[in-house]
Amino acid sequence: MSTLPIIGSLGAGRMGRGIAHAFAYAGHEVVLVDGKPRDAQASLNLETEAKSEIRASLAALAELGALDSEEVGEILARVRFAPYTEAPRALAEVGVLFEGVPEVLEAKRAALALAGAHLRADAIVASTTSTMLSTQLAGLIAAPERFLNCHWLNPAYLIPLVELSPHEGTDPAVVERMKRLLEAIGKKPVVCKAAPGFIVPRLQALVMNEAARMVEQGLASAEDVDRAVRYGFGLRYASMGVVEFIDYGGLDILYYASHYLAQALGEPRFAPPAIVERYMHEGRRGLRDGRGFFDWNAIDTAAYRRKLLARQLALLRHLGLAPQPGAALKAIP
Repeated sequence: MSTLPIIGSLGAGRMGRGIAHAFAYAGHEVVLVDGKPRDAQASLNLETEAKSEIRASLAALAELGALDSEEVGEILARVRFAPYTEAPRALAEVGVLFEGVPEVLEAKRAALALAGAHLRADAIVASTTSTMLSTQLAGLIAAPERFLNCHWLNPAYLIPLVELSPHEGTDPAVVERMKRLLEAIGKKPVVCKAAPGFIVPRLQALVMNEAARMVEQGLASAEDVDRAVRYGFGLRYASMGVVEFIDYGGLDILYYASHYLAQALGEPRFAPPAIVERYMHEGRRGLRDGRGFFDWNAIDTAAYRRKLLARQLALLRHLGLAPQPGAALKAIP
């Protein structure tokens, strides 16, 4: 018998199914708990739909060589469904519960009350909400010290990142337990304070709105904006982080470029934040100064640059985009 904790997903919608897939794939037993009362036929329909979607996702991965097709049934067998009438018994078995009901406060209130009434005393509860703060939801559960937000990115079974957002009353040991649990299934958790947008949605909203704005203003076609992102902007941030990129290129470049754009476009949103102004005046311009957002003094700069180049080249080769020597000569008819 497995010693891994049973994972519960309260809510059998798209997010719940993705989380169930992720944990079952890694070897956990998972129970999809329906958080809404419905008649027997409706429950059966939901169960069939949920398992069919997970099976289809697994089959697609098998077709792409991520697993053997024979493993699909084995993984799916680790996922079971509990209708609302069986929720109390199912919840009592769960070591970690992910709440994924619709983004409506009353739905969250009902789901967290149900969870609090039946979970074990040591069970962790995490909401997968993308719009409500952990500080707002913590008061809805009987044991707020075991509660935090866990924001997954779709498709949840594939994207490595999970954003953890505890509230001030979350037990730090709970955050560590959640991090270890996620890391064990191959995820890359990050921790952020309770604030609207977490990390990714906040960055994403700015980028997507600016892309739409450029199309709206006729500066570039939608196709060329996307081409610029796929072959330039996105590639760079796949091989290094945004803040790392600031230090790598030099904070002064961001400083001057931001002031130029803010003035030329007449848009204050492009002006650099106070921290960039402060670091600039303190001589913390990044890699070449030994300090920026990161401390580079103990880093072997040459080795770091080689490692970064290797990472970028590997990515380009994987995508079939690596530059080829003599490419122009080979293209001559």
